[in-house]
Amino acid sequence: SINVDKRLRNKCAMTCVGDVIQNIFPDADFSRFTSHFSLKSAAFTLAEVLFTLGIIGIVSAMTVPTLMQNYQRQSYVTQLHKVYNEFQQAFIQEMTERNSLNLSEAGLGSVDNIDSFMKKRFKIVQDCGDTPTPCFADNYTSMSGAKSGGVADYVSSRLGYDKCYSLASGASVCISTIVTTREDILDGALWVDINGKKGPNIGGRDMSIMRYYSDGSIDVYGVTPECRNGSGACHSGYGTDATSIREGRFAPCQNSSVGDDCIGKLLNNNWEMTY
Repeated sequence: SINVDKRLRNKCAMTCVGDVIQNIFPDADFSRFTSHFSLKSAAFTLAEVLFTLGIIGIVSAMTVPTLMQNYQRQSYVTQLHKVYNEFQQAFIQEMTERNSLNLSEAGLGSVDNIDSFMKKRFKIVQDCGDTPTPCFADNYTSMSGAKSGGVADYVSSRLGYDKCYSLASGASVCISTIVTTREDILDGALWVDINGKKGPNIGGRDMSIMRYYSDGSIDVYGVTPECRNGSGACHSGYGTDATSIREGRFAPCQNSSVGDDCIGKLLNNNWEMTY
C-alpha cells in the first residue's frame, strides 16, 4: 500500500473522489491550502485614487452648478404657482359667495372691497397700504441686467396697484381694482414677489406681474376669457389665440425688472421656467 500522508488523507476525505491512489498530487503545488492558490488582496494605488478623485471633481464642476440652477428655478416656479392657484381660488370663492357673474359684480372695482377681499381670503402679516414699501424690496433688476428699479418706478397709467400686503406664506402682493382698460378689457393687476424682500429680486425669477380677469382667471394682458375660449377678439397686434399672444407679450420679460408678462411663458410651457 501507498503511505499517504495523514494531512493529505484528511484533505482527500473532503475533496477527492474514487481511489485515494488516483488522487495523489504534490502537496506543495496543488494543495488549495498552500499559498499557490491564495488570492492576492485587492487594493488601489495612490495614483489611481487621485486620478479617480480628479475625474469626479471635473464632472461635479460641470454638472453641480446646472443642477443647482435648475433646482432654484423650479423652486421659484413652485412658489409662484402656489400664489397663482390661491388667487384663482379666492376669486372664484368671492364670486360664489356674492352670487356674482364676474369679479366686477362681486365688487372688486372698489379699493375698499379689494382690501376687504384680501383680508378675508388671505392671512395678512403686514398691510403696506397703497405703497409697496416695506412689503417689497427697494430695487429689482431684469434678467438681462439692463434695467433696474423699484416696484413703484414701474407703475404706469395702465398698470398700477391700489393695495399692497405681505402674506403669511412669505409672498408680497400688490393688487389693483378690476377696471375696464384700453380695448374694453376688464382686468386688474397682480404684482407678486414670491419671497418678499429676500433675494435675488430679479424680474421673471422671484418677481412677476400678472393680470386677473372678470372670470377669476390669471394671465398676461390681452388674454381675456373670450380670447381663451374663442368667443371673442384677442389683443390686437399680438396674435389670434392665447398661446401666440403670450409669446408676443413675453418679449418685455427678459428686460423687465419686475417680470412683466413672464407668466405667459410659464403658462405656455406647462409651468417650466425655460427662460
